[in-house]
Amino acid sequence: MLTDRLARERADHHAGRVRVVRGGKRLARNRHHLAAAQLTEVEWRQRWEAERWFLHADGESGKRYGNETIRVTPDGEVSIRLPAPLAHLANAPHGRYALGCRVAFAHRGAEWADRIAANRAVAYRIHLDVARGRWYLTASWQRPPAPALPLSAALAHGVIGVDTNADHLAAWRLDVHGNPIGNPRRFGYDLAGTAEHRDAQVRHALTRLLRWARSCGVSAIAIEDLDFAAEKTREKHGRNKRFRQLISGMPTGRLRARLTSMADATGITIIAIDPAYTSKWGAQHWQAPLTSATRNTTRHDAAAVAVGRRAQQHPIRRRTPPPPHDQSDRAGHRSVQADRRVAGREGTRHRTPDHAHDAPGPDAARTRGTSAPNTVRGAPVQLMFTG
Repeated sequence: MLTDRLARERADHHAGRVRVVRGGKRLARNRHHLAAAQLTEVEWRQRWEAERWFLHADGESGKRYGNETIRVTPDGEVSIRLPAPLAHLANAPHGRYALGCRVAFAHRGAEWADRIAANRAVAYRIHLDVARGRWYLTASWQRPPAPALPLSAALAHGVIGVDTNADHLAAWRLDVHGNPIGNPRRFGYDLAGTAEHRDAQVRHALTRLLRWARSCGVSAIAIEDLDFAAEKTREKHGRNKRFRQLISGMPTGRLRARLTSMADATGITIIAIDPAYTSKWGAQHWQAPLTSATRNTTRHDAAAVAVGRRAQQHPIRRRTPPPPHDQSDRAGHRSVQADRRVAGREGTRHRTPDHAHDAPGPDAARTRGTSAPNTVRGAPVQLMFTG
């Protein structure tokens, strides 16, 4: 079958036939299913012809206003360089046709004005929107890769940890010491519907996340480096169909690509961290302490804190053991030695001289000699081996 398909493609290539559907395969199939597409033949014909009514020109750096074919001046005047057979239709000098309307770019208009002022390349496309009955002019350009900042400079003002989920992004701001500040934020999105709808939902959620990061003055966002491309198989997760459907629906690749490109324009650094055990350890160490009468901290909010602390190279656990002053352990109980439900775990230890092997009796005279330590670990341990 593959050999036969290859032979047909090679025959079309040698014959010069290019099988390209302008407007996409869906628009071509709608012609045979007009009732299902809720279109009439006239409406479909308008969309079919509109996909062919466009004019596109790539820009070139060094040319006036960054494009010689389609030129847009800073005040919004559009002129098109006509080819030689259509030169008699020109209404402007140098064989150009000037449109009678003015254009304006509401989105990134300042950035576009800076590019054409420096005669940097800008690509334009003029196309017809049949649904709205309007002609549109779109501008596009490429940005040079942004220089990578050192991790210390990116984390100088704290970080925002983001936990990725199937229907929302859970985010929490952390200071330079890894402590949560303020309340958690949630940016939801709906991945049901068409591909355009899903892409718009993801873009809107990331836009709100970046705006919040800029308002907080944070220069770094930490996100999990999730990749289920090789793990959403039955061999990996067995019969857990619900979990396989959950990870398959998470837009990990789309989120990472979108967030990286959008953050580049805002000057925010994206830090990808290892996602291992962030949800489990975040819920274990941070969910209960951050829950109050006025704030219900979810497992995803606690995972966002864990993600941010890992990006800052802090341990995820909430309390680290204090260093002992000396062998007598005046620092008191450590968090690794006592459970959080044990009463008095932060208090000092009581003196227990009976644990020492050479503890002096009550009638013994005090000397300045070395005394035995009063901790259990200071006493010698006797190991017995049996043959």
